[in-house]
Amino acid sequence: MLYKELKSTIDLREDKLRIMAVGSRIFVTSFQLAGVEGIKVESASEALEHINSLDNVSDVGLVLISEDIGKDIRTQLTNIRANRPIPLIFELPAPGSTKENVDYRALLKQILGV
Repeated sequence: MLYKELKSTIDLREDKLRIMAVGSRIFVTSFQLAGVEGIKVESASEALEHINSLDNVSDVGLVLISEDIGKDIRTQLTNIRANRPIPLIFELPAPGSTKENVDYRALLKQILGV
């Protein structure tokens, strides 16, 4: 019985979600070489506009945004994360950037409204 329930759950997940990269030309091109779609942006506000437009797209499951652009709109991204579980928005270091520490505990508290 458990096998049939598990199989039916897996069958429902047949639809595949896409990954989208948002960032500078170098950031996006790097992911495009790996087969990931991308949107090249010049500013943080332009990136936020594109991420908000993904609200109408149901097959994007993960958005990778370059950290240099994401840091300017981090509060807005946190609000989006709190209101929409999908797509998952993940910031990655931009090519040539220095490592930045992120306080995930504070980020989680902000998302949960604690």
